[in-house]
Amino acid sequence: MGIRDSIDSLFRGPEALDLTSGDIGWPLFSLSLPIIVQNLFQVLYNLADTFWLGRHSTEALSAITFAFPIVFLMISLALGISVAGSVLVAQHTGAGNDERAAYAASQTVAYAAVISIVLGVLGYVFVDDITALLGVNETVAPLVVEYMRVYAVGLFAVFGFAVFLALMRGYGDTVTPMYVMAGSVILNIVLDPILIFGFDANPLFGVLGLGGLETAALEATGFTGWGIGGAAIATVGTRALALAVGLAIMFRGNRGVRIRLSEMVPDPLFGRTILNIGLPASVEGAARSLSITLLLVVVATFPNAVSGAYGIGTRVFSVIFLPALAVSQGIETMTGQNIGAGKVGRAAETNHFGARTMLVVLTVGGGLIVLAARPIAGIFSPDPAVVDHATTFLRVTGLTFGFIGVMRAYTGGFRGSGHTTIAAAISLVTLGFVRLPVAWIASSTFDVIGLWIAFPISNVVGGIVAYLWFERGTWRDGTLTADDPSLEGVGSNVVSTDDD
Repeated sequence: MGIRDSIDSLFRGPEALDLTSGDIGWPLFSLSLPIIVQNLFQVLYNLADTFWLGRHSTEALSAITFAFPIVFLMISLALGISVAGSVLVAQHTGAGNDERAAYAASQTVAYAAVISIVLGVLGYVFVDDITALLGVNETVAPLVVEYMRVYAVGLFAVFGFAVFLALMRGYGDTVTPMYVMAGSVILNIVLDPILIFGFDANPLFGVLGLGGLETAALEATGFTGWGIGGAAIATVGTRALALAVGLAIMFRGNRGVRIRLSEMVPDPLFGRTILNIGLPASVEGAARSLSITLLLVVVATFPNAVSGAYGIGTRVFSVIFLPALAVSQGIETMTGQNIGAGKVGRAAETNHFGARTMLVVLTVGGGLIVLAARPIAGIFSPDPAVVDHATTFLRVTGLTFGFIGVMRAYTGGFRGSGHTTIAAAISLVTLGFVRLPVAWIASSTFDVIGLWIAFPISNVVGGIVAYLWFERGTWRDGTLTADDPSLEGVGSNVVSTDDD
């Protein structure tokens, strides 16, 4: 078996999957695995900017740190549009209504373009004010502005690519976006050092032992790089190329999702649907961002060793939770398609299967983290105090990782059924009403251990709340709004609550 055959057997496209009948485990795995790979590529994307800007200057590295909250807010807004498009495409595909799926995809792309242009203009105009609001010092502020203005100009490329990923996922194809993502990440890693440093003392050429080529290139072009602006251009440029590939795939329609230029005139009724489904998802993302920021205020009251340990712990968590995020998106797609096909019982079992699997897998993974907590912490810091705090953090939290998997599984089901408000409410309860208050109160009483115990408590509460809310069955209620023309033919297919 060749390499390509091995890859094809591992990453199966929608033509080899039946999401609405038969086994649940293998289709869910086949949907989720490419998403895990996509997320890993996204991590590489972010690390490339951080790695090369850190070698350019401390100010540039600091600037990218301050730019992140602004970028994250924009991504949160894009999340709502992409979730709405994914849900609608999934439900119409499950209902066998390819024309409605195509219309939903076309409208989603159109609204993504409109919203990204509006936000891009606002971001470009007001980035100075936002930077001042963040309290950025005068040496770093101009670099933040430089980065964000390039990002604002190319915002549609970033928005549009996120929408492409979501629409393909709604159809059931997570493999094609994985390949497109891989190409864009590789290109970004190559372009980043060139556009940041140019051909003058470029560390990439030094690592590759190509100093002679670097000198020749500098003499031929005189290009000395654009610094942090080059990093922004590399990000936006590679996203734009990836979006162009994605649009070509969707216009051809031979990979499932089809978009048509004639159906891209924004429809106000569809816009209402986008708002109803997408706004809660955007609020969920914004709430997560805000809770993380506010929790940092609590962390900042402790010595630097504690904040360092917090950074180590959250980095470890972000890697461990990649499978939960991927399975959540896989469940979102399978729930949407099964509801569209009228198989509500199968949609429910998909959620339960995913929750059970994540509970076991992440609990085992968390147990391994607990056993190896000190060596893992030692990888990230040589400071004994940081290692001690990080070890305690990982040991206190590790055995509750499975509950995060449970919460992610069921919130994926809520999104797939169109009940994004419930998913947002669960996140708000877990992070805003449990983790943050517990951390604030317990840390003042029990010192640093009080900060750490906020995480396992909120993890357990989040998993239990998600399960109990799902068991109420409110997500079964006719999917979305039955009178919405964008859902024509979907709600009528829901025939029972206990079918296969």
